[in-house]
Amino acid sequence: MNKKTSTVAFSNLIGSIIFLAVGIWAYIKTLSFPTVRGSYVQPATFSQIMLIGMLFFSVILLIQSIWNLTHLKQDSPAAEKTASLNVLKDRGVQYALIAILLCVAYVMLFKTFGYVLVSFIVCLAIMILIGKRKWLQMILVSLLVPLCMWLLFYILLKVNIPMGPLTFLRDLVDAVL
Repeated sequence: MNKKTSTVAFSNLIGSIIFLAVGIWAYIKTLSFPTVRGSYVQPATFSQIMLIGMLFFSVILLIQSIWNLTHLKQDSPAAEKTASLNVLKDRGVQYALIAILLCVAYVMLFKTFGYVLVSFIVCLAIMILIGKRKWLQMILVSLLVPLCMWLLFYILLKVNIPMGPLTFLRDLVDAVL
């Protein structure tokens, strides 16, 4: 049998602990978000909902990992040896790091260039990264999904998301409605 520290169960245990720590830290950070009077949906609402989901599934993974480690059997999938994460050799890890950098760039550029424009660029870049090559479909999805999401938030939820250079769209929607 493999050493327990080189098994899938142990990797899942470490991952669940990391996700719990990050989730708790992020949830605590959302408690300091400002509140908006007269708005049903607060700036922290969606982040907190997603973080609660992340924490819920992290706890499930933690319990499952501890169970698997204490009851590890030779033929169990949790007893399989995990692969080494060598960033220089593993293409999947490289793509994951690029996706993380894209998310950091998204946050940094969000206020200046606005939700729709930055979402379009990042969505398109991630589709290229994962190997999509139907350009018309990629461009339409990258443009229409953020635009529809912005409309949903702006019209139905009354959340004013930064638009950057596309502020004229907000004025256009206000004029139509």
